[in-house]
Amino acid sequence: MNPSPAIVILGPSALAGARRIQALYPQAEIHGLQGRVADVERTYDDFGDNLRALYRAGTPLIALCAAGIVIRSLAAVLGEKGSEPPVLAVAEDGSAVVPLLGGLGGVNRMAREIAAHLQVNAAITTSGELRFGTCLLEPPAGYVLADIEQGKGFVSDLLGGQAVRIEGDAPWLAQAKLPVTDDAARVIHISPHSRAVNSDELLIHPQQVAVWVERAGTELLSELHQALQSSGLAQQSLACLLAAPTLMATAELHAAAAQLKLPLRFIDDAQQLPPLHSQHANLRLLLAAAPIDPTQLGRPRGRLTVIGLGPGAAEFMLPAARQALDEAQDLLGYETYINMAGPLRPEQVRHCTDNREEMQRARHAFELAASGRRVVVVSSGDPGVFAMAAAVLEALHESTDAEWQRVELQVFPGVSAARATAAKAGAPLGHDFCLISLSDNLKPWAIIEKRLEHAAAADLVMAFYNPISKARPWQLGSALDIIRQQRSPETLVVLGRDIGRPGETLRTLTLGELTPDMVDMRTLVIIGSSQTCRFPRADGGEWVYTPRSYPQP
Repeated sequence: MNPSPAIVILGPSALAGARRIQALYPQAEIHGLQGRVADVERTYDDFGDNLRALYRAGTPLIALCAAGIVIRSLAAVLGEKGSEPPVLAVAEDGSAVVPLLGGLGGVNRMAREIAAHLQVNAAITTSGELRFGTCLLEPPAGYVLADIEQGKGFVSDLLGGQAVRIEGDAPWLAQAKLPVTDDAARVIHISPHSRAVNSDELLIHPQQVAVWVERAGTELLSELHQALQSSGLAQQSLACLLAAPTLMATAELHAAAAQLKLPLRFIDDAQQLPPLHSQHANLRLLLAAAPIDPTQLGRPRGRLTVIGLGPGAAEFMLPAARQALDEAQDLLGYETYINMAGPLRPEQVRHCTDNREEMQRARHAFELAASGRRVVVVSSGDPGVFAMAAAVLEALHESTDAEWQRVELQVFPGVSAARATAAKAGAPLGHDFCLISLSDNLKPWAIIEKRLEHAAAADLVMAFYNPISKARPWQLGSALDIIRQQRSPETLVVLGRDIGRPGETLRTLTLGELTPDMVDMRTLVIIGSSQTCRFPRADGGEWVYTPRSYPQP
């Protein structure tokens, strides 16, 4: 399966068309030229460099521009035909869809999908597909070509006028316009069995074989290859690996599935299994009468990902976090953060809860993931800094539910509020620093006071989270009283409000000037050390930083 395509545009006139195509491929990101196109998921500085980088990464490309620009941009990196991703040129107004590259990667299928969505005709030029109404070298889902190179010559023969006969069950070929005769010398074989391919045939393997794994160890792959060989079944006929839920967290099983590029499903009810073909030491080969749809068997291992959005701007979000969001079926979090996580697809389920319901949210996330769903818990900033990662791990630590323990749990970092604010100001966290939450909802105020005293005495730069709220209007003032016992009034302070979001503000002042009414719950407060300093910027602002060196005693 191809990764999500990139939709590349040069100017704002193509944005409307790009959005129409994005509605067909909701996980696709629109790439726009920096300084010329706004409100897109990604920007680039050079069209050719961006296109070549995406092509090398195997990303399907949909470029809303002239075909010639795409061809000239990619000419230097065109490689093997069998490994190229789909590349399409689409007119800015959506009036033309031209598949350029990736005939074996599904480019004609994509062209037809886009053309149907835009209500135009796709400019298909592939000889075999035009003649026969199907691409024999790219069978539909559930069928795999045994030998692509041998297949090219076979299709060439058919285009040259040779007839063909079909042996085996392939309903999709019945709809094709092939030159079929019963006595043809050339034959299309549809078979799950492994054998050498003759020069006068096209061998296509239906994915009818499932592997039931009873025990997964380091020898699983070699055992599977031996089982296939002794049973005469082709590896290309494999549709999926199956196992009991008790093996759900077994690393060797997941490694084997990844290496074979096969889906892995877990089944409680043995009656769901396809018929047995052969029994082996630690696995069974199951052979169905038709290609297997793995999504109809059991369930996948559930996945729970805890992500941080960063400060809010899309360009500060980790690509891994964005991918997790794109793949999620369920998203849980504070409503404001889930709204910030867009674009989201209509079918993605949003579970919005109050910011004070973190443990309930974490438990709900595990319940969903334990059922086999892909779940994302959304935090702002970094999920491990006063955010949801600790709550999720606490919920798992307290649970005795074996299903929760089997969930694939991963935590992706984000740009924390302290780091985002520091970067805007310069480098006030350039030396030793600490992060302190002034909220006493989950810890006693006496503990906060002790930490403030020690941090101030140690001359650490301090970043304050949750500095003030309507329920805690006095605590920042009390914190400042403690700090002022150790720090001079000239100590630099940075206030960052909504950094990375619309309306962000950054202010530099001194500890002597700072008053609690300058701060609200959306402000990150950085109290400098004795060494933190500032100097003017060319644009009229100023840089703040804490030197890496420290005076020797």
